Amino acid sequence: MFVLSMRMPKKKWAILSFVVLVLCVAAVFLFSGERAVPTGAKAAVAGDSNEERIAYLESFGWQVEPEPCEIVEVQIPPVFNDIYEQYNDIQKKQNFDLKKYAGKRVKRFCYIVTNYPNYPDDIRANLLISEGKIIGGDICSLSEPGFMHEFKKK
Repeated sequence: MFVLSMRMPKKKWAILSFVVLVLCVAAVFLFSGERAVPTGAKAAVAGDSNEERIAYLESFGWQVEPEPCEIVEVQIPPVFNDIYEQYNDIQKKQNFDLKKYAGKRVKRFCYIVTNYPNYPDDIRANLLISEGKIIGGDICSLSEPGFMHEFKKK
C-alpha cells in the first residue's frame, strides 16, 4: 500500500483547489455542448425536424418550399467510386465527410429552392440526415446541362 502525505498551508490549498476547479469547468465547457463553428462550416448539425433543416438552408441564404418534395432512404456506398469521390469532395468543402458513413443507410430530404438566380423552378437542395444530424448535401439543377455544388451560394 502506498500513502502520500503532503503538508501545505491553507492558502496554497485554496489556490490549488481554485486552479483545479477552473480546469474542470474549462474541460466541461470544451468537451460538451455546441461548439462555435462558422456558418457554412458546420458538421453534424441538428436536422431532425423540418424547421431545423429549413433553418440550416436559410443560413446560406436559400429559400425553399416549406415541405420537402421528396424523402428517401439511401445507402452511402461501402466503397466510393470516382463519382462518389467527387461528391464527397463537395462534402469536404462543407466540413462534412461521407466516408464516416460508408455502407450506412441515411435519409435524403429534397427541397425545392425558390430563390436561385436565373433558375425559377428547377433547383433542389438535398440534405443527408443520419440519426437526426445533417451529414452532407448539395444544391443541384434538374435541367440540362445541370450542376451541383455545396450549400454556399456561388
